[in-house]
Amino acid sequence: MPIPKPNIREVSPPWGKWEVLLDEPNYKVKRITVLPGKRLSYQKHFKRNEHWVVVEGKAVVTLDGKEIDLVKGETIDIPKEAAHRIANNDDKQLTFIEIQLGEYFGEDDIIRLEDDYGRVSTSGVKKRSKE
Repeated sequence: MPIPKPNIREVSPPWGKWEVLLDEPNYKVKRITVLPGKRLSYQKHFKRNEHWVVVEGKAVVTLDGKEIDLVKGETIDIPKEAAHRIANNDDKQLTFIEIQLGEYFGEDDIIRLEDDYGRVSTSGVKKRSKE
């Protein structure tokens, strides 16, 4: 009997792409690719923690205002409600695996504090998007 493939959903925001590799009731796993010179929104989540593993390239993570450099094989934990962002300041692609743990994993649990692509409202509440 063949092993079923996971239901992979792929989205291509302006900074790169993300793919859902696993979507289970108590966790979600994504592969996220950030293009050279791009970065994600500076954002918060209220219903989940995240664990990131860099698998390709170099990352600059901003976590509650502090910058942390990561390279292939290094990890970081993003606590619930922590302001965070990942950037690719290199000239090569950055890929990391994001493991979400918590009570809810919907994309509407993103509050964008800053965004390079105009997806933050004046109140700091996110605009609807597919990031």
